[in-house]
Amino acid sequence: MIKVSEQAKQKLSVLMSEEGFDVAKDYVRVGVQSGGCSGLTYQLKFDDNTLETDKVFEDNDVKIAVDKKSFLYLVGTTLEFSGGLNGKGFVFNNPNAQRTCGCGESFSL
Repeated sequence: MIKVSEQAKQKLSVLMSEEGFDVAKDYVRVGVQSGGCSGLTYQLKFDDNTLETDKVFEDNDVKIAVDKKSFLYLVGTTLEFSGGLNGKGFVFNNPNAQRTCGCGESFSL
């Protein structure tokens, strides 16, 4: 399961609304792909559909869709949002990552 912090939920709500999505019925799609300076890069986008192969669950009133392959890398992750002058935006706090890059956008196992 992937958890969603309260700050991330609030920011996701705003961004989804701006892009024509509804946080009450649409999905935040998170995933992992090859790339970045540490080997794997996080993905986050909005979707109004799911696939048969998706793992779908809800945390903090946010519906999340993850493809099965990415789910293995993301189990136990918390999606957070860091704003302000030194904020990074969305941050994946992934307990499975053994190494992350300085910007926090990529990781390795």
